[in-house]
Amino acid sequence: MDSTTLALYVVSVSAVTVTPGPTMLLALNNGAYGGKRVAACGIAGAALSDLILIGAVACGLGALLLASEQLFTLVKWIGAAYLLYLAAALWRAPVRPIQADASAVRPPTGRAAFVRSLLAALSNPKGLLFFSAFLPQFIRPQDDIVAQYLSLALLTAVIDIALMSIYALGGYHSMRLLSGRTMRWLNRACAGMLAGLGVALSLYRRNELD
Repeated sequence: MDSTTLALYVVSVSAVTVTPGPTMLLALNNGAYGGKRVAACGIAGAALSDLILIGAVACGLGALLLASEQLFTLVKWIGAAYLLYLAAALWRAPVRPIQADASAVRPPTGRAAFVRSLLAALSNPKGLLFFSAFLPQFIRPQDDIVAQYLSLALLTAVIDIALMSIYALGGYHSMRLLSGRTMRWLNRACAGMLAGLGVALSLYRRNELD
């Protein structure tokens, strides 16, 4: 892959990734209430999802999801339900440092943050469909296909890590600068956006990428 194509890929992925999706909102919330270590674990889960999704596209699973209406609908509703669950938990979560028995989107452990970010990304079929439509445009058939997919997967993960780190740091510093009342509304704003994303996902159609 030449440098021009690589630069175009970086710009395109960054433009899509920087918008507040589920993993970005979780990074913001993890940074605000879980601290840097928990936020880093959540970011690692989201980055792993990039590798898994692009690996799935390389194996043809994206095409299978695009071809099967039943499979697409199943995955879509699972993803929408999970986002609504996260939104409800975040809305109800008290604005205070996380306790060991807390039950909220603000995970008490790094492991919980990792799993929640990973599942939020993997349960959303839009990611798999997006990569299925987007990645082939940057693949050169005459070159090593596996190496190209691997390179793009690693590059995508690095971009995701960089952008989610910005969200997480913003959340981390906002916790120390904003009042409890303001943080509560920040929580509810994130919950509202997650709920909106869940509703939007439930209305999503496969042909919207065409």
